[in-house]
Amino acid sequence: MKPRELWDRPDTRFIILFLAILGITFTIIALRPVNDAVVVPYTAFIARVSGVVLRFFGESASVTGCLVSSPRFAVTIYNGCNGLITSLIFMAGVLAFPARPVAKLIGVAGGLLAIQIINMVRIVSLFYIGIFLPDLFNDAHIFVWQSLVILAGVALWVIWANRVALRKKNLS
Repeated sequence: MKPRELWDRPDTRFIILFLAILGITFTIIALRPVNDAVVVPYTAFIARVSGVVLRFFGESASVTGCLVSSPRFAVTIYNGCNGLITSLIFMAGVLAFPARPVAKLIGVAGGLLAIQIINMVRIVSLFYIGIFLPDLFNDAHIFVWQSLVILAGVALWVIWANRVALRKKNLS
């Protein structure tokens, strides 16, 4: 099969675009200047929002940089725990999928918001797991929540793609 014939296949084009977007975005956020100027401040913002949510629930939480602490527990939010990786995977899927630009814009905006809400639930629940079930913190952090956030991002993409694909199918 010739390269042009491969590119003309929607499934092949999607995979190539998805991997290219993913590779480019992961490379960009791995660059030290981007990490220092964008990723770290973004992660600190996530920590500040987490502190607000925890204070809303009555926790005397304070935030210093990416550290969220209270007299009962402290957690540092690192890149990988800020929802950014899942967001990039989701965004690459939406941007690579054959859809109208408006549908992609709505998909990216809605999906990124949903992923951050899910990630905020993750951070807050892990904070309370650290307080009440400290022996389960590492397992909940690594095995349960990390998997759930990534699966949620993939599920959101599947739902979005299904709606866009079905809508497109019904229009033709």
